[in-house]
Amino acid sequence: MDATLRTVVYVDGFNFYYGQLKGTPWRWVSLVNLFSRLLDTRYTLVGIEYFTARVQATSRNPDAHMRQFSWLEAQLAQSPITRIHYGHFLRHKIRMESANPPPPTLEVWKTEEKGSDVNMALQILNDAWLDRYDCALVVSNDSDLATALALVKQQHGKTIGLVTPGAPRRKTSMVLRQYADFLRIIRQSALQQAQLPDRIPGTGLHKPAGW
Repeated sequence: MDATLRTVVYVDGFNFYYGQLKGTPWRWVSLVNLFSRLLDTRYTLVGIEYFTARVQATSRNPDAHMRQFSWLEAQLAQSPITRIHYGHFLRHKIRMESANPPPPTLEVWKTEEKGSDVNMALQILNDAWLDRYDCALVVSNDSDLATALALVKQQHGKTIGLVTPGAPRRKTSMVLRQYADFLRIIRQSALQQAQLPDRIPGTGLHKPAGW
């Protein structure tokens, strides 16, 4: 029997949450359980690298940071192969053109995630150079990752899988797709079956109210 492919999953947390989880009853999902379900017996899951930023509490959503903290800590408590990498959020006021003037411009809050895409691209490349994986499963639809994936294919000959959060409703980036050996879709049934227990054994962590 041929050896299985050592597989590391690289998750763009911003893409994953807003494309796949937000507004659903499946937010309390286990990453290791979910991606184990997406991969068949040809692949051995050896790592999950999750890239995100710590969200900020707002007047409209004062508990957002605590819900995120509980979920991320639950991933680490459940799975020794999961690591969290933090960029940062910037939230500031900007003035933008109004779609329905008057007035001609409006002041709005703009929230931006900084650092995660760069960190993810560098991690994918560095792990290829270290020969940490045979297959990289990339969970993102960010075309900024294309150069990293091209180098992984051209210089290291690694297998690349691609998961577009929200597919097939969301279209997969054609720029990324050209480097993918295979595609996977996260279906609602997989999210439902991969839920964490309401309380994480051995910890004080529990599913947030409303999730």
